[in-house]
Amino acid sequence: MSKDLTKTPSIILLNIIALVFLASNSILCKLAIVNHYADAYSFTFLRLVFAALTLFFIVSLKERAIDITLNKNWTSAFFLFLYAITFSYAYINLDAGLGTLILFAFVQLTITFYAVMNKEKICFKQTFGILTALLGLLYLFYPRDNFTISMEGFILISLAGISWGVYTILGKKSENALKDTNENFLKTIPFLLIYLLVFPINIEINIDGLILSFLSGAITSAIGYVIWYKVLDNISILTAGVIQLIVPIVAIFLSIILLNEPITITLLVSTALILIGIYLTIKKSVV
Repeated sequence: MSKDLTKTPSIILLNIIALVFLASNSILCKLAIVNHYADAYSFTFLRLVFAALTLFFIVSLKERAIDITLNKNWTSAFFLFLYAITFSYAYINLDAGLGTLILFAFVQLTITFYAVMNKEKICFKQTFGILTALLGLLYLFYPRDNFTISMEGFILISLAGISWGVYTILGKKSENALKDTNENFLKTIPFLLIYLLVFPINIEINIDGLILSFLSGAITSAIGYVIWYKVLDNISILTAGVIQLIVPIVAIFLSIILLNEPITITLLVSTALILIGIYLTIKKSVV
């Protein structure tokens, strides 16, 4: 069924809120790491724990008894953990705006690959829009004398993007967004503990890092992801992927304002191409 998303104000509003929250995660993480308020693992651990506690509290207000299903959602939980841990470590070597661009390029590639493999209907305008948006991302990486990027950071943020793409695909199957998101975050804790046992960690955290991880976990992650799951109920998986390309644009401008990261012609051209691609893809999309 076709649907013009411009005629659904509630979905647009939820999209805006979710995208701002998703973009804010990059800013909060970079602020914590670049200022040495928290190490990457501590930030990730506290972010996921605060998110789990917040969601548990919200669910407890709505339901008398909280039923945790032990035999499901582990795949979603693993990819949520993998996204969060690689996300944090990537920002040791990447700017927030640039990192978010790479992240969601791989989100889009993952979701587009899934859509094609599952024979989701893709019209010419959507195809052209996807290619235009990806062209904007490729333009960013055209070799330049004044452009350098950490290969370690690139690999980690790419893995984070693939993981988030898979998590988004799995979330499309959710029948109860709040309950499933709650379970997903709770079930990341065993993975966090296993990681701590396997890899040596130099713990570094102060009150500022605690506050930033709380904001990232309780607000932009817990509440943001519940809103995103609600959005997924009303759009196609392909549209979900392309809409998320707005996140890097939001993150870039937030990073300029809050982190004093530089704005360049390259970023502006890339941003313009991505916006055009998004507009072409979601103006008439399959949902």
